Amino acid sequence: MTDVLYTPDALRQLQHTGNAVLIDVRSEEDFAKGHIPGAVNMPDIFTYLAETSESGLASLQQKFSSLFAQYGLDGSKTAVVYEDALHTRYGASCRGYWILQYLGYPKVGILDGGLRAWLASGGTLTQDVTHPAPTQFPLSINHALMATREDVFAALTNPSIKLLDNRDKVEWLGESSSPYGVDFAPRKGRIPGAVWIEWYSFMHTQDQEARFKTPEEIRALAATRNLYLDDDIIIYCFKGARAANTYVALASAGFTKLRIYMGSWNEWSRHADMPIEDGVPRASVPYRPQQG
Repeated sequence: MTDVLYTPDALRQLQHTGNAVLIDVRSEEDFAKGHIPGAVNMPDIFTYLAETSESGLASLQQKFSSLFAQYGLDGSKTAVVYEDALHTRYGASCRGYWILQYLGYPKVGILDGGLRAWLASGGTLTQDVTHPAPTQFPLSINHALMATREDVFAALTNPSIKLLDNRDKVEWLGESSSPYGVDFAPRKGRIPGAVWIEWYSFMHTQDQEARFKTPEEIRALAATRNLYLDDDIIIYCFKGARAANTYVALASAGFTKLRIYMGSWNEWSRHADMPIEDGVPRASVPYRPQQG
C-alpha cells in the first residue's frame, strides 16, 4: 500500500514539490484550532449520508466533484486525506480516499497514522487558511467500486457474492442502530447472510495511534469468516466510513473484488421492505424472498 499510505516524511516530500492537496476531514472547529500547513478542510467527507438510488448517486457525484474542484484537484495534483488517526473518526480519511477513487481521481493517498502520526514525527500545525485556485475536476466514475441497495438485495440470493458487516458489535447484534445513537436509524439489526468482522480488528492500536495490520494478518483474519482473495465482497457499515477503512485494509492484503455499499445501514434501515436480522446469528440459511 505504499502508493496509498503516506508516511509524514513522504507527505513532506510531496508537499515540497507543490503538487499536493492535503484534505483535512475533521470538523470546522477542530480544523480552526490547528491543522497541517497547507491543508484544506472538508468535513462533508465524514458527515455526508449517501443514498444509492440513481438520483442519490448523482447528488453524491455532483457534490463532491464540485467540492474537490474548489480545492484545485485537476488531476495533476495528488490528494492526501487525513483525520486524527485511522481509528478515531470511523475511518473518515479512508472514506475520502474511497470517494476520490469512485469519482475516478488518478492520484489519491492517505496520511498513515493521521494527525497524531504527523505530530509524533515533529510536524507542526497552523491556523492559517489556504485558498487554492478552483479548477475543473476530472470526473470519471468507477462504477465497479459502488454497490447500490439493489445490488445488495440481489446478493442475498447470490451465493457468489459475500457481504461483510464491519460495524461495532452492538450494531451487529441489533442493540443499537448506529454509532450516533441507539435509535438514530429507524431499525436495528443487520443485512441477512452478512458475516461480521469489527473494523478495529484490521488495525494495531498503540499510544492512541493505529496502523493497518500486515497483509498476512489481514488475510488470516478474513479467512476466519471464509473471505478469500478472489471473492466478490460487498462491505457495509452505517454510512460507508468504517467500510472504507476495511476496504483499504483488504485491498492492501491483495483483495481485488471489493465494493462498498455506500448507503449502508443508514439507507437499508429506512426501507421497510428490506429484510433484516438481529440477535446472535443462527445457523446460516440462504435468504429467500417471500412469495405473493
